[in-house]
Amino acid sequence: MEQLVQQIEAYKQEMAAYEAATAEAVEAFRIKYLGTKGLVKEVMGEMKNVPNEQKKAFGLVLNEFKQFAETRYETLKSLGAQEDHVHGNQIDWSLPGDPVAVGSRHPLSLVRNQIVSIFKRLGFAVAEGPEIEDDWHNFGAMNLPEDHPARDMQDTFYISRNPDWLLRTHTSSVQARVMEKQKPPIRVICPGRVYRNETVSARAHCFFHQVEGLYIDEHVSFADLKQTLYFFVQEMFGKNVKVRFRPSYFPFTEPSAEMDISCLICGGEGCNICKHTGWVEILGSGMVHPKVLENFGIDPNKYTGFAFGMGVERITQLKYQVNDLRLYSQNDLRFLKQFTGAI
Repeated sequence: MEQLVQQIEAYKQEMAAYEAATAEAVEAFRIKYLGTKGLVKEVMGEMKNVPNEQKKAFGLVLNEFKQFAETRYETLKSLGAQEDHVHGNQIDWSLPGDPVAVGSRHPLSLVRNQIVSIFKRLGFAVAEGPEIEDDWHNFGAMNLPEDHPARDMQDTFYISRNPDWLLRTHTSSVQARVMEKQKPPIRVICPGRVYRNETVSARAHCFFHQVEGLYIDEHVSFADLKQTLYFFVQEMFGKNVKVRFRPSYFPFTEPSAEMDISCLICGGEGCNICKHTGWVEILGSGMVHPKVLENFGIDPNKYTGFAFGMGVERITQLKYQVNDLRLYSQNDLRFLKQFTGAI
């Protein structure tokens, strides 16, 4: 046993004198002394050769030896980390800064925010509502009873039946909730995501984004509607864009009209986007149907109003000449980086 104790003391002196300037040297110390085939484990294996009456005393020596090795290893490791920090990871303040990647807003968000900003200048407030809607607010209140043929225009994602709950097919449901809680005058725009059960293609998707507007007050006329939309188009697309209204049909407005603008891609001369007509439809509009006003206790003999709705994807397509709606939701950075701001 005396010989083993002397050997342990020699190992301790050897460990105390060990210097490790690099992480590799520290690891070499661990392997040599504390590894599975290291000297500490080798010495502890001598316990079986020690007489029984000396095992307790020798066990104390072995434990102290093991603790000494582990403490020395931790010391060397901490010194090596400090050395790396001082010499290897020290910041050179004379170097130019690393470039910071600048993100960007999604093109749909850019256009939606611009639409909202334009109508805010006209006094419209922003209203929002749930994307999961009941049948009354989505259809019934908008003069679309259950057996109305116009429902066929909007293939719908139903979540439950009896009672019917669905993913809203338009943000008209937000208008319904506003009229339910607020009495005229009402002047709101309703941006949001909507859903329809359509085949995904370059021109259609099962979800898209809308901005709808509603203005109800005394003496509101179709002339007010036209001038509001003229102002919007000129602010969004420029003063030289031509506008035309075409008669149309919507269950919740009467009279109703589609609004077209001259194609920005071909300058009105005809292309695939405008189907060679020189015109592109951008929104539907009309005077609020008296039945809709009555559904919310608004006197149609005293109040009139207009409503309009547009797809943000369509406006973005014209503004940035995007030819495939699927690009908006594919998260392709090659597409999205084109909308990074200059500053």
